[in-house]
Amino acid sequence: MAFWQSVVSFVGNAVLVYMIGVVAFYTFLLVVSFWHLRRLHRLDDWEPYEELLEASYAKPVSILVPAYNEEAGIVGSVRSLLAIEYPQYEVIVINDGSTDRTLERLIEHFELRPVYRVIRRQLATKEVKAIYQSPAYPHLFVLDKENGGKADALNAGINAARYPYICSIDGDSVLERHAFLKVMKPMLESDGEVIASGGTIRVANGCQIERGEIVKVGLSRQPLVVMQTIEYLRAFLLGRLGLSRHNLLLIVSGAFGVFSKPWVIEAGGYADTAGEDMELVVRLHRLAREKNEPKKIIYIPDPVCWTEAPETYRDLRKQRRRWHRGLLESLWRHRALLFNPKYGSIGLLSLPYFWVIELLGPVVELVGYIVIILSLCFGTIYIEFALLLLTVSVLYGSLLSAAAVLLEEWTERKFPNVSDLVRLFFFSLTETFWYRPLTAWWRCEGIIDAFRWQKQWGSMKRKGVSA
Repeated sequence: MAFWQSVVSFVGNAVLVYMIGVVAFYTFLLVVSFWHLRRLHRLDDWEPYEELLEASYAKPVSILVPAYNEEAGIVGSVRSLLAIEYPQYEVIVINDGSTDRTLERLIEHFELRPVYRVIRRQLATKEVKAIYQSPAYPHLFVLDKENGGKADALNAGINAARYPYICSIDGDSVLERHAFLKVMKPMLESDGEVIASGGTIRVANGCQIERGEIVKVGLSRQPLVVMQTIEYLRAFLLGRLGLSRHNLLLIVSGAFGVFSKPWVIEAGGYADTAGEDMELVVRLHRLAREKNEPKKIIYIPDPVCWTEAPETYRDLRKQRRRWHRGLLESLWRHRALLFNPKYGSIGLLSLPYFWVIELLGPVVELVGYIVIILSLCFGTIYIEFALLLLTVSVLYGSLLSAAAVLLEEWTERKFPNVSDLVRLFFFSLTETFWYRPLTAWWRCEGIIDAFRWQKQWGSMKRKGVSA
């Protein structure tokens, strides 16, 4: 018994030191994010976005929408894209061999007609069987291709794209009308220095969406979706904003990201991994460092893309396992960059952060919960230690999430109902006691999947977020 008590004590102290370090790091990111958001607060009220509406100033963009079995929400998503304010753009929906009525719904609703269009095959993809265009919306195209996965669909869209910038949008997402102007502005003003930018992703479940536009922002009544809403707030407002400030960002969400097309093609396009969005961003950083060009990849907090979140434990488990498997795959592919001074802050700071905190975080969390239970079982000697570890766990999870909710209200104010904010705040205080242990276990399963070479995508059943 004494041996196992010593083991639990040693492991518990290691977990405690780790979590104190993580809490300190995220507190630093919280301060950075708070300062940056307050500096930009209400800036859009007088910032001249009108100049971007001039075709002579703005660069045309190809918006790529990979779609696999998205019949529930694809029409609403395309509607929202056709309604955005931007001078010149095209929407390319890539039907990646859907087995439902995704293609049929698009053909029926937008009256698509087969057309001939030359595609320059710069990236290898599965065969494109047909190309459709809408007479009512000449800038809307649909590629019907053999199934090859999301990365293959995006590469097919890049081959078909005519414009120098590409934007990837998930097939279940809805953009705010001015989001595109805001996410493109730093790219247009940077004279080529910014080669990728991403906006904020928010949970659409509970919102009122009509004809592809957000009518009223709301909060789902389901606790599982509420916790995901809080999780998204923390991830974007604390994590990505803080990292972006120092050009350390390794993820531009596949749900809403804009890239320089020539750089993406030179980097080899999207790779067939579970985390194709992160893997591409790491390769872009790597390419820029190897070419010795000072390029930036940034996160813009204000442009918002609303997306459907899983509503069942089964679907959420699949999603988190896939995300964490993709994280490990991307980090392992680029392990040569780790602590390599040739790649500057990416190799010395950003990649170590993702290895130590993002990848190993759930493993340490899970071990921490086990240590707390064992410490309570060993009796009074270890109860104080268990309570101390639990306190740090609450700081790590619940209080940081509550801070993100308060930061959201103070700056963005997307939720009009006070009752929604109150629910978000109090749900965030419960995160450590049920939601984080679940997601930590699912993410650990993702690591196991990676070692077992599991490649299943794990599709989510869509209800559709727009009418």
